[in-house]
Amino acid sequence: MKKILVLLVAVSSLALAQELKIKAASFSADEMKGISIFDGNVSMVKNHDELYASKVTVYTDKENKPTKFVALGNVSFKIETKSKAKYTGSANRVVFLTKEKEYRFYQNVHLKQIDEKKEIQGDEVVLNITTGKAHATGVNKGPVIMIFDIPEKE
Repeated sequence: MKKILVLLVAVSSLALAQELKIKAASFSADEMKGISIFDGNVSMVKNHDELYASKVTVYTDKENKPTKFVALGNVSFKIETKSKAKYTGSANRVVFLTKEKEYRFYQNVHLKQIDEKKEIQGDEVVLNITTGKAHATGVNKGPVIMIFDIPEKE
């Protein structure tokens, strides 16, 4: 029970006064290593952001504050940046670095910016939610693909 309470306090501190809710089929933690593992149909919801995966590992520092979230297996997500840009997508693996406020998407990445009708497909995409900057690379499976919706003038 103490481990769960420590984790909930740590996870809520990440939210910066916003609630982060994590649901999973199972949970385990190692307080000494600063690792909490949520396994089986994991869902994470914070404000306008949602993430779904087979497994999520939360890494915390010595003060039990989350430093990194790693989501694996059939990861899908909805993200809103500080400037209110909205993204949806999927990837095999997603890493969120709390200090950098940065999402890193890996393998079979499909990221779609809804409000601008832009899409990025690649093997590695990085999105900073504070600055709104993104970059992508095609690693093993070929080039990065960027799709724009350009309205034609009549």
